[in-house]
Amino acid sequence: MYTQPVLFTVYFVVFLDVTEPLLVEVDQIYHLACPASPIFYKYNPVKTIKTNVIGTLNMLGLAKRVGARILLTSTSEVYGDPLQHPQTEEYWGNVNPIGVRSCYDEGKRVAETLMFDYHRQHGIEIRIARIFNTYGPRMNIDDGRVVSNFIAQAIRGESLTVQAPGTQTRSFCYVSDMVDGLIRLMEGENTGPINIGNPGEFTMMELAETVKELINPDVAVTIVDNTPDDPRQRKPDITKANDLLGWEPKVILRDGLPLMEEDFRQRLAVPKNQFQ
Repeated sequence: MYTQPVLFTVYFVVFLDVTEPLLVEVDQIYHLACPASPIFYKYNPVKTIKTNVIGTLNMLGLAKRVGARILLTSTSEVYGDPLQHPQTEEYWGNVNPIGVRSCYDEGKRVAETLMFDYHRQHGIEIRIARIFNTYGPRMNIDDGRVVSNFIAQAIRGESLTVQAPGTQTRSFCYVSDMVDGLIRLMEGENTGPINIGNPGEFTMMELAETVKELINPDVAVTIVDNTPDDPRQRKPDITKANDLLGWEPKVILRDGLPLMEEDFRQRLAVPKNQFQ
């Protein structure tokens, strides 16, 4: 009896510190390791930059050893407080190299440098995505990122705390759109860097008012002090993602926020109309 061979893909999860070497056999590496919330990456800045530098070196070493393609999730933070708006991939950025955010900003910039140096020197297949603010279910409820903060505060019936002046802007990409963009980049033929994000631009006050309208109209909005080096504007130019990957986001903010609210309510055990 003739048996036809069957090809299948195996997925597995390994928990380890990315600053330690990893010995596995893989075809593709999605290198997403690094705290992305200011609260977490500022808590241990030396560990943050080690994750970006030593962690990226370890992943590139693995890619070199097994001949794997590697994708780095870089960040819009490489643009710093941008003087160009919206930000294109050709813009080199306006970053404070010694500020409280530089462990993350400069760490990711060095990670990009390492990716391209391994690509040029060793022929490693690389992909670099510069991801902009991403949100969705299963985020850490108290991670300090603005969408998480506002939704958790609205569900708990607390004031929405907008950092001054409230006119600074961000662009928010729903997680399913982000995952689609990363997979398209990995499977395509372009090294990047390529911006992956939603070009819809909102001030922090507009975001707070939208969360208030959708989740809890009774909460107040309070202005609090801002943190150092907070970018004033952030909006991706996604022309390359559109042209080279055939990608653009599909989920608008007003549709994505309720999906995140549902998840947060379940984990916080707060019924829909407890504070309404």
